[in-house]
Amino acid sequence: MCMGVATANSILVIAFAKGRLSEVKDPVQAAIEAGYTRFRSVLMTALAMIIGMIPMALGAGDGGEQNAPLGRAVIGGLLFATISTLIFVPSVFALLHKRAQS
Repeated sequence: MCMGVATANSILVIAFAKGRLSEVKDPVQAAIEAGYTRFRSVLMTALAMIIGMIPMALGAGDGGEQNAPLGRAVIGGLLFATISTLIFVPSVFALLHKRAQS
C-alpha cells in the first residue's frame, strides 16, 4: 500500500517536471516548480492514506492489536515516502537532467 502511494506521487511529480522541462529548459527550475505545484496533491494523497490507517494503527476492536504494527509501519513509510517525494525525487530529477544537458 505504502509503495503504491509513494510511486504514484513520484510519478506525478516527475511527469509534471518533464512537462515543465520542455518549456523552461532548466532542469533545476523545472524540478522546483514540480515540487511546488504538486505539493498539495501529493500531501492530500498521503494524508488520506495516513488518516485512513489511524484506526488500524491504534488497534481498536477485537483482534486489533495484531494489525496495529502493520498500520504503524504503513504510516511511518508514508511519512518518509512523502518527504522523499517532495525533496529527493525532484533533486535527483534535476541532477540527472543537468548531467544529460552537459
